This record gives sequence, structure tokens and C-alpha cells, in this order.
Amino acid sequence: MERRYQIVVVGAGHAGCEASLACARMGLKTLVITLNVDSIARMPCNPAVGGIAKGQIVREIDAMGGEMGWIADRTGLQFKMLNSSRGPAVWSPRAQCDKELYSNLMSKSLQNQQNLDILQSEVMALVIKNRKACGVKIVTGETINADAVIVTTGTFLKGTIYLGKMNFEGGRFNERRASYLSKSLAEDCGLILERFKTTTTPRINALSINYSKMTEQPGDEKPYPFSHFTEVEKWRKNLKQLSCWLTYTNPTTHKIVGDNLALSSIDIGEVNSKSPRYCPAIEEKIERYPEKTSHHIFVEPEGYNTNEVYLNGLYTGLPFDLQQQMINSIVGLENAKIIRYGYAIEYDYSSPLQIKNTLETKNVENLLLGGQINGTTGYEEAASQGFIAGANACLKILGKAPLILGRNKSYIGILIDDITTKGVDEPYRMFTSRAEYRLSIRNDNADLRLMNIGHSIGLISDKAYKKFELYKRTLADIYKGNIKNLFTNEELSPWSIEKAKEEVYIYKKYEGYIEIQSKMANKIKKSEDRRIPEDFDYNKLESLSTETKQRFFKARPQTIGQASKMYAIKPSDIAVLTIYLEKQKKERKHKYNEKQNN
Repeated sequence: MERRYQIVVVGAGHAGCEASLACARMGLKTLVITLNVDSIARMPCNPAVGGIAKGQIVREIDAMGGEMGWIADRTGLQFKMLNSSRGPAVWSPRAQCDKELYSNLMSKSLQNQQNLDILQSEVMALVIKNRKACGVKIVTGETINADAVIVTTGTFLKGTIYLGKMNFEGGRFNERRASYLSKSLAEDCGLILERFKTTTTPRINALSINYSKMTEQPGDEKPYPFSHFTEVEKWRKNLKQLSCWLTYTNPTTHKIVGDNLALSSIDIGEVNSKSPRYCPAIEEKIERYPEKTSHHIFVEPEGYNTNEVYLNGLYTGLPFDLQQQMINSIVGLENAKIIRYGYAIEYDYSSPLQIKNTLETKNVENLLLGGQINGTTGYEEAASQGFIAGANACLKILGKAPLILGRNKSYIGILIDDITTKGVDEPYRMFTSRAEYRLSIRNDNADLRLMNIGHSIGLISDKAYKKFELYKRTLADIYKGNIKNLFTNEELSPWSIEKAKEEVYIYKKYEGYIEIQSKMANKIKKSEDRRIPEDFDYNKLESLSTETKQRFFKARPQTIGQASKMYAIKPSDIAVLTIYLEKQKKERKHKYNEKQNN
């Protein structure tokens, strides 16, 4: 038996959900295949959406017609605007979510979506003809034909779970891995696959925690939703926020971990691949920062109807008994009982240098990759790639121009540009510091930057877009000071006069700086051929991170252009280097002129 779809999406994690919804909503007959229908949009790590730069990504997905922000608003346990003590350019929304409710609502979105079918099965191989993806073969022996295939397999590609010296196959704990697809990607598609790893934290019972010894971390009094289509005031009234809590590791914790590093799967070399630099295991923290006597541990609820609590900051690959000892050494967790143990997982990924900026592979036409298979980490990074892959698969089939977002347009554009031009040597995570245009690509103006794109590709309805156009007219009137005959909140809803006034205030605050930022970005582009002295001492650049200095010392780039193409080197790093070299040049010129005059 053979079936035919226009699009087949492999995997139903955060990338797969956005990809399949985008395809179906653009009118193409779509099938999403998942190993387990009960695990759609699972949050195996921290059940949270957003964060530094990640919150901007979620708002961008929403502005173009994606689903993540809408679901997060309806499942959030706590909402906070991170970096609120700094300027609006780096404000980043974050929500701690009810993990079961999030998965259930996203699953329902897929099940209710027209043009979209769901199938629980495993893909054995891709069907490739004349270097074009033409469908997939599943474990039943059936071939499903398609015009394009999108692979969004997360950590499931030949996933191996490590717990101390134990290891076993799995894509997540108690979930089987995708064992066969890696072979097809390598042999049939010619892709080079490598391995990355990540760790999770133990989950403990809330009833066994002494919260009186911890610092309470409540949600914002005036929370902001992710979705532009959430009616803010009504949403705030119905929102029931839960507190998170803060505690710390201590010298006793560090001794337990330090004395047993040889027993951890992180340290003994059984997991040889790179892990995320920015959410390392506690074993890696203690090795990397021996001078530190404590590390933050954020105690975060996982749902309204569960006692499971997530220990953010305590990622580990230690054996069961040592995890218990480690946790009980922490203030407030002396009597904590573990419900689920933490573990490390290693999986296959494909170097993103093998994909175009449309996320289509260079080797095989009509095969697109999205999410952790491209070497990224994080639900938000994955969802954004799934959305772009889905949109571009549809646009290609429909014979339309691809969706390519510039670095000056969105964080999603920065992410895709970074991974497809620089590659990755560790799991890629987005930060505001990666954005040279961060003053103008803020979380508050994602709709102004991208909603026209969502409307043009059919993912924002005409009805919603008409409301948005009224909002834009209101912004123009407020900016010009014409505030006598503004539209009412009812006419603008889900936007509002308050929102418009806030937006104009922020724009006016940054207007001059944005112009300076654009000039600086253009100046950097022009300076790519500037040479860097072979013996240049990067330690002189005090504002650079230790990590960045190490990368520069190791690579010794010869020009600014070479430096800018290095993995994990941010535009802000290049700006610092460029300014310093320019300063040195002026000083040399000044000394030369003085010498000539004398």
C-alpha cells in the first residue's frame, strides 16, 4: 500500500509541530510521523518557554502565524520579563509552563488542524530519486510518497542515555530512539552526522521541600503574554501564577560531586561529544569553576496538577545514589525525595553547513532539516527552524520565493545565518549578544517586523491583519502627536492604545541609537579586509568574554572577515575588535606625525 502527501514531517517535537502546522495552514496536505503520539511537544528538560533572546524568537514565530506563543500563554504557570532592569532592547519574556498541559494543547492543535494527519510509526529510510526527496519508508514496510520531507528528530537519532556507568538506548527516558534513519541520512543523502550530548536534572517531590529556607521568586505583577493575539487584560485576570524558588549549592555539594567525577557519565569519557556550554552539568561547573563555592539552583514547578519540581541548574550524569546525596546537601532540599533521576543523552546531528539558509539540504533537493538535528539546543530555537522549514517547503512546492529572514530583521534570521555559515562545534543557543541589530529587533516590535510576512504567506488571516493595520495607523498618529481621534481599544483588540503608547515611547527612546547602530554595522562590513597583527594580544580587550578570547587565541584569524566567520564569535565581539584596531591605527598615525614634526 502507498499513500501520498505533499509534505511529510518526521518528528513531532517543537520543530515538528511548527513545521506541520505551517504546512497544513498554507493549504498543503501534510502528514506528521511520530514515534509516540502521546509525546507530542514534550518538554523533557525544563518546562519553560522563552528566556534571554529565546523570548524574542517566540514572539517572532507568533508574529508570522506560529503556535508556540499562543500555547505558552495558555499553559504558563509563571511569567517574567527577564533583563527588565536594563533597556527594552534586551527585555526577554519567559514563562514556566505546565508541561502536561502544553503537550496536550499542542497535540490538540495538530489533531484539529485541517490538511494535517498524524501517524504513530518510525521512519526507516528516506526515498531519494535523482537527488530529490520523494517520501519515506516506515517500519511496516509502507512507502509514503511526498513532494518534500522535513526531518525534525530532536535527540532521538540513535539516542543513547547515560546514567553514571550505565547506558542504554533511548530518545528520552522510557522512550525508544529512532534507530534506522541515521543510516539513510548518511548513505542515501550523503550527510555527515556527528554526535552531541545534553543532560537533564532530577525531578523531586514538592511535598519534601522546605521552602522556608529558600528565596521566593514570584511572577511579574503585570505579566506580558507571548502571543500578539492574546487579549492582555482578560488574560491577566484569569492567570494564576505559581512561585519559583532560589537556593544554592555549597562546599558539601561540591565535595560530593568532585569526589565522584570518575563515576559520572559526563567525565569518564563514555559520552565523548560536546554538551551545551551555557547549561552545563553540575559536574562540568565544578570542574570548570573550582574557585566558586556555590551555584544557583532554581526550584521550579512543572504543573498545576503535579508535585514534580524541576531543579534548574542541577543537570547531572551521576549515578542514582549520588544524585540523592547531592540533592540532600542543598539548603531546603535536606529531605527532598527524587521522583525522576537526571541523565545524559547523546544523539546524532547533521552539520548545519550542509543546509541552505532555507533549511533545505545542499545534497538532496526537497529535504529540509529543522531543530536539534541542525546542532542547536532549546525548544525555541527548534520551533523557529521548524516554522521556517515548513514555510519554505510549501513555498517551493507552490513555486513561490523562499522565506529568508535577514539578520537585521529577526533573531530567527540570525540563528539560521549563524549555523549555516559558521557551523557549530557545540550545541547552538541564541543570545541577545549575537544580534548586531538588537536595538531594532526587540521583543516588543516583532509584529511590526514580521506580521506582514506571515500575512503574505497565508499564515495570518485577513481579519487579524486588518486589526494590525489599524494598530499601525494608531502608532503613526501617536508618534506625530495626533491623539484626538484614535481608534478605541475595542476596535484595536487584541492590540490596545496602551500598547501603542508603549511602543512609540520605546521607538523614540532608541531612534537615535538605532541610526548609530546601523552605521556601526555598515562600518564593520566595510572593514572585513582589515588585517589583525599575528601577535595581537586579545587579553587587551577587557570587554570580551574569556571564551571569546580563547577562541581568538586558538584560531589566530588574519583579518576581521575571518574573525567574523568563526563559530560562536558575535557581532558585538567584532565591533570591540574593530574599534580597538582603529584606535591603535590612529595612535600609530598620531605618533608618526609627532615624530615627523619633531
